[in-house]
Amino acid sequence: MRVKAVDVPDQDAITKDNVSLKVNAVLYYKVADSKKAIIEVEEFNYAVSQLAQTTMRDVVGEVSLDELLSKRDSVSKRIREIVDKATDPWGIKVESVELKHVELPEQLKRTIGKEAEAEREKRAVIIKAQGEVIASDNMAKAARTLATGPGALHLRTLQTLNDLSSDKSNTVVLGLPLEILRAFEGMKKEKK
Repeated sequence: MRVKAVDVPDQDAITKDNVSLKVNAVLYYKVADSKKAIIEVEEFNYAVSQLAQTTMRDVVGEVSLDELLSKRDSVSKRIREIVDKATDPWGIKVESVELKHVELPEQLKRTIGKEAEAEREKRAVIIKAQGEVIASDNMAKAARTLATGPGALHLRTLQTLNDLSSDKSNTVVLGLPLEILRAFEGMKKEKK
């Protein structure tokens, strides 16, 4: 026999944590025993659809919203198992059930959106703080190096002057400390 698809229309359901929502699905089945399907139940297609609707509402009521959204496959599997067992005396074999859509109330959608935004902001603040800790550690290391190395501060000052003078549009006026002038004197003596 061929596999037949039954659309399970939107069902109002309430989750274990009291969230009202609408859920729909599609159910795939085939007639395994045509004699039973005709004799044991009137309009087996309608009966399968009705059974799927009530079972879907019941199973959704057994799980929380988080479980429903994150474990759709296991919820679908649970619905399939229950419907398959119930339709077995009718000669029907349920192949699979797929939850198509879970529609949340607008207020809950907004709340979930705000919660997700707050979580993203929290992660951004944590990452920024971690970056600032790393930057401050590097600055402290650089300060220790400049403080302990002879002439390191002078070298850094000269590098800064070089960086400032690389752009021709900049005019730099400096009041040079005596230490820098002494460094230039030392360089002049070395050239001679």
